[in-house]
Amino acid sequence: MKQERLCNLGALILMLACFAAGANTSAAQGKAAAGKLAGLVRDSTGTPQMGATVEVVPEAAIKAASLGLLTNTQGIFNGDRLAPGLYTVRVTLAGFLPTIQQHVRISSHLTTIVRVELESMFASLDQLRRQPSSTSVESDDWKWVLRSASVTRPVLQWNDDGSGIEANAFDKEVTHPRARLDFTDGARRPGSPSNAPSAPATAFAYDQKLGGGPSRVLFAGQVNYESAIAGGGIATVWLPTGSLGAGPHSALVLRESQLGPGGPTFRGVRLEQGGALAFGDRAVLRYGAEYVLVGMVKSAASLRPRLELDTRVTDAWRTAMIFAEEPGAATPLESDEREVGGELAAALDELDSFPTMLWRGGRPVLEGGWHEEIAAERTLGSHGKLQIAGFHDDNRHVAVFGRGNDLPAADYFQDYFSNGFAYDGGASGNWGMRLAIREKLSDSLELTAVYAYAGALSPSDLTDAPTRNMLRNTMHNSVGANVAAKLPRLGTRVNAGYKWVSGQAVSRTDAYGEALFQMEPFLHVGVRQALPKFAPGHWEAIANCDNLFAQGYVSVNTQDGRALLVPAFRTFRGGLSVQF
Repeated sequence: MKQERLCNLGALILMLACFAAGANTSAAQGKAAAGKLAGLVRDSTGTPQMGATVEVVPEAAIKAASLGLLTNTQGIFNGDRLAPGLYTVRVTLAGFLPTIQQHVRISSHLTTIVRVELESMFASLDQLRRQPSSTSVESDDWKWVLRSASVTRPVLQWNDDGSGIEANAFDKEVTHPRARLDFTDGARRPGSPSNAPSAPATAFAYDQKLGGGPSRVLFAGQVNYESAIAGGGIATVWLPTGSLGAGPHSALVLRESQLGPGGPTFRGVRLEQGGALAFGDRAVLRYGAEYVLVGMVKSAASLRPRLELDTRVTDAWRTAMIFAEEPGAATPLESDEREVGGELAAALDELDSFPTMLWRGGRPVLEGGWHEEIAAERTLGSHGKLQIAGFHDDNRHVAVFGRGNDLPAADYFQDYFSNGFAYDGGASGNWGMRLAIREKLSDSLELTAVYAYAGALSPSDLTDAPTRNMLRNTMHNSVGANVAAKLPRLGTRVNAGYKWVSGQAVSRTDAYGEALFQMEPFLHVGVRQALPKFAPGHWEAIANCDNLFAQGYVSVNTQDGRALLVPAFRTFRGGLSVQF
């Protein structure tokens, strides 16, 4: 009897020990370290979608509630402190079909990354309208789908450098130079006092990331060494989303230049704000405005808005309606993809972004007017584009440049060190059209051809009137071609082109198109030659020449005096550039 009681007591103690062990194991599992979930939501064209609702629902019967998230301006969402296990991710956004990803595993101490692609509500209708495909099932498109499917794409990857396993990034970050120095002869756009005079100068640009988010700031500055024409400037560009040309941006530019020993000093301030708004997956509204204030003895100010509605009609056709200050930056604050460190180059271009300052009646005025345009663009193959555009220019002050002496100081802004001048040619208005083709033949060769029929100022037969009264707005044909190439072995990048203009034109024809396609009048050549590595950074020799053969000069004899009107000065700019 006593032995039976001992056996029962032992069995009871053993059962209590097992229960305690099970309780401890369950508690340990309940206190397992949490994991994280991050994701990127884009549409079928690869555009990040802001404001998408992301619902994370646990699939197992655990005591965890659903988690609701929203994507930011980059289409990214983040979820912290998720219990390990399997989850279902459901993404919804107005205008798109709901998307569900099941069996997403969350592991302790790891961040699981998912990519979600939203399909438009019209995607199924587009598939019905298309003709049946005769390609086999094993086409390249199907192979691409298999490679990009979430179930076949690894969440983790092994680093060959021995650092172990890490989560895949959303996109591989492209390495850009963080700093740039230019040692050149100064002005990038000669002919206006709003740009530093052509003198030896040093320019710098720097890219600084703010905090842990995508926000960035670009700094740029320039100063020259000539005491008689001391000058310089500084520019600051803030990119809240870290993207140049796609997200919003704010820019502040300050410029100062002395015009000759003991002469007046030019001072200018420019404020710019721009961005883009997407309407569904077919329309984008790009907006911007700049306020310019310049002064030299007296001051002049201008508010210059810019609007562009870009609509994707089909996969091949796009349309654009543009309303902007003219002349202005047709591609405002955008990185040049053909140039290494294009974002830093765009920051340096802000230093010379002031409109031309003219002199009329003893007071400064700014060149400007209105530009309205309707354009249609068709994709040609995989690397070509065709643009057809009709536009109207209504200019208030047209800049005319030239050379001459003893001209009235109240209307002619004379350069102190030469006989060059800037002159207000008055108002003009005209309609025009443009046909442009751009083809990228390879990664190192791109061709551009532009035809335009537009108005420009031309001299008349009058000789006993002021220069402004003898200028007439006439229509001109222009044809231009440009080639951008990179020599593979030498590392030389060449950008050369020629634009022919019919008749005698003393002002620019289709100034907006010239800025859009970088098509300068007459022969223009730019060369960037990579130098052997002899110091830290990437060194290049740069040389740019405009109107190499000094074409288009028109001699006039007016009541103001004899002058040589110049639609485009022959200029040369060269030096060294180093990027870090």
